[in-house]
Amino acid sequence: MCGLAGYFSTENKFSREDLVSMTEALVHRGPDASGYFTDEFTGLGHRRLSIIDLSERANQPMTSAGGRYVIIYNGEIYNYREIGAKLNAGKKNEASIQLRTASDTEVILEAFALYGIDFVNQLNGMFAIVIYDKKLNELYLFRDRIGIKPLFYYWDSKNFAFASELKSFQKISSIPKEINESAIKYFLHYGYIPAPYTIYKNIYKLSSGTWMKVSATGIESQRYWDLTGKLSNNIISDKYQAMVKLSDLMISSVQYQLKSDVPFGVFLSGGIDSSLITAQASMLSSVKVNTFSIGFHENSHNESEYAKAIAKYLGTDHHEFIVSINDAVGLFESIFDSYDEPFADTSAIPTMLVSKLAKQYVTVALSGEGGDELFFGYGYYKWANRLSNPLWKISRKMLARTFNRLSSRYKRVGQLLTYDADTNLPSHIFSQEQYFFSEKELSGMLLNGYADELIYENEKLNYSFLRAIDEPYRRMIQVKERKLNAIEIQALFDLQYYLQDDLLTKVDRASMKYSVETRVPYLDHRVIEFALNLDPSLKFRNGITKYILKEILYQYVPKELFDRPKQGFAIPLNLWLKKELKYLIDEYLSERVIKKYNVVDYETVKNYSRAFHSGTEYLYNRLWILIALHKWLESKS
Repeated sequence: MCGLAGYFSTENKFSREDLVSMTEALVHRGPDASGYFTDEFTGLGHRRLSIIDLSERANQPMTSAGGRYVIIYNGEIYNYREIGAKLNAGKKNEASIQLRTASDTEVILEAFALYGIDFVNQLNGMFAIVIYDKKLNELYLFRDRIGIKPLFYYWDSKNFAFASELKSFQKISSIPKEINESAIKYFLHYGYIPAPYTIYKNIYKLSSGTWMKVSATGIESQRYWDLTGKLSNNIISDKYQAMVKLSDLMISSVQYQLKSDVPFGVFLSGGIDSSLITAQASMLSSVKVNTFSIGFHENSHNESEYAKAIAKYLGTDHHEFIVSINDAVGLFESIFDSYDEPFADTSAIPTMLVSKLAKQYVTVALSGEGGDELFFGYGYYKWANRLSNPLWKISRKMLARTFNRLSSRYKRVGQLLTYDADTNLPSHIFSQEQYFFSEKELSGMLLNGYADELIYENEKLNYSFLRAIDEPYRRMIQVKERKLNAIEIQALFDLQYYLQDDLLTKVDRASMKYSVETRVPYLDHRVIEFALNLDPSLKFRNGITKYILKEILYQYVPKELFDRPKQGFAIPLNLWLKKELKYLIDEYLSERVIKKYNVVDYETVKNYSRAFHSGTEYLYNRLWILIALHKWLESKS
C-alpha cells in the first residue's frame, strides 16, 4: 500500500517543490521509502509501504526495461505471478521479458508496455495506477473495478494534478480550494460525498473501473468495467451448484490475498462476513492466523465476546481491545484530519482503533467489506421489499401520519414512509436507515447556494436535486431483459455508491493512518460477478439474510455461534452525544457557528437538537452530520 501524487502541466503551473510537498503529505500511507520523477511537463511522487519484494530495487517510481514508461502505483495485484509468467514466456513474434524484481509493480509496468491500456483487464486486485509515457508525453491513470483504492485529480481545463488523498492538494497554493456548495447536499443526505464529486470545485474522484489519459490536448476517460455490464439474463438458482462455486471462488480470493512478504491477520467482528474469511484463512495458512476485534463497554454495541468465541473455535491468535469513551474522544478529531472532506461514518473510530491494534502485530489485514451488499445482509433491504408491495404504497401516507404521532422508534419509520412519488426510493431508504436528512427535509433547511443544482466541470447540469447521482443509477437497473426485484435494486445502489464512497473510503483512510494494508476478499471481481447473478432467493430466503453465505460458513463453524441479531460495527453515538460528546453540539451547532456559514437554517437545527434531548433518539445522526459539516468548515476558515 502506498501514496501517490503528481502532475501534468504544459504551463509550468507546478514545481518539483510542489511535488515533494504533495508526496510528503502522504507519508502515513508509505513510511518505508519515497521517490520522485520529473521531466518538462510531468512530476510523479511516491511513498512506499513495502508488502511484496521488500528490496530497494522494487521502490518507485520505476522505469520500464525499455526506458519509455514510468510507473507509480498504490495497491496489490494478486495474480501478478501468473501475468509475470506470461511476460517471461513472451508474446507471439516478440522476445520474452526478463523481470528484474519479484514485485507486482514491475509486472504491471511491463504488461502495460506490452499490451497497452487493455492490460488492466488482466489484473485481479485493488489499485490506483499512474503510468507516464515519456515518448508521447501522455499520462495514464487507472482505478480498480469497485473503487477499493482512492485516486483524486484536479483539472482546470489546462493543468492536471493527482493524489491518493485530498490533503496533498492542500499543500499547493496554486490549486484553488473553492467549496463545491452543491456537494454539501449530497453529504447531508448520504453522510459522504459520492464520486466523481468532492467538497471542492475542480477536484474530483476518479470513478471506479475507469482509465484516464492526460496529454497536451486535454483529458479523456473510459469505463473498462462496470456493474451493469456484469448483470446477466441467466441467473444461478441451484443451491448446491451455487454453494460449490461460491465457496471455491472465496477460497481462491482468500488464498490470493494471503500473499505477503510481511505478517498478516484478519479483522474479526464476529459477524458472518469476517468469520467466513477467518475460517478460510485459517484453513489455508501454514501459520496461526492473527485476528483482531474491537468491543465497547456498552453491551448494546459489543460483539467482542462473539468474536472471541469464533476465534477460539478456529484456533486463531486473537487480540481484542475494549473501547471506552476516553479512547474514542481523541479520535473524533482524526476523522476530520484523515478524511479531508466532510465524512459522517463514525464507525471510522473503531476501524481506526482496530487498525492501531493490528499494527502492533501485522502489516496486512483481511476485512469483510462487500458481503452485506453482495448477499443482502442489511436489515433495511426488508424495507425495500415492503415498499415494492402495492399495499404498502397505497397505505404508506396514512401509516406515516400514525407513526409520526408515536414514540421515537415509530417516528423514524414514519420518516421512512414520507416521500414523494418521484423520489429515488433506494436513495431515500438508505438515507433514512442511516438516520440522515431526507430530500424533503433538506429542501426546507438548506440556504443560499447550497440548495442550487450541482455544478460540474464548469457546466450547469439540467438536473433536479440528486439527479446527477440518480441518472447513472437509473440506467444501471434498466439493463438487458432481466427484471430485478426491489432488494436487488437497493443492493446495486449500495454497491455503486455506499460501498465505494463510504465503507471502502472509511477503511482505507482508517487503516492507512496506521500504515496497515487492508484487503477485501469479497470484492475480488470474480466473486462480485458471480454474486450479481445468483437467484435472489439464495441470498434472502424466508426472512434469512445472506442465506447462501451462512450455509457455506456453517461448514466451518457451528451455526449456534451466530444465533443472534446483526449488530453492525458502530459506536454508541446516541448515548455519547447526550453526555461526553454533548460539547460538540454546544460548540458546532451553536447560533454563532450555524449563522457564520449560513448553510442551514439555525431555527431548524435548534428544533432538531431540542427534540433529540427530549427523547427523539433517532435524530442523533442528523445532529452528528451537521456537527461533522460545521467542524470541517471551521477547520478550513
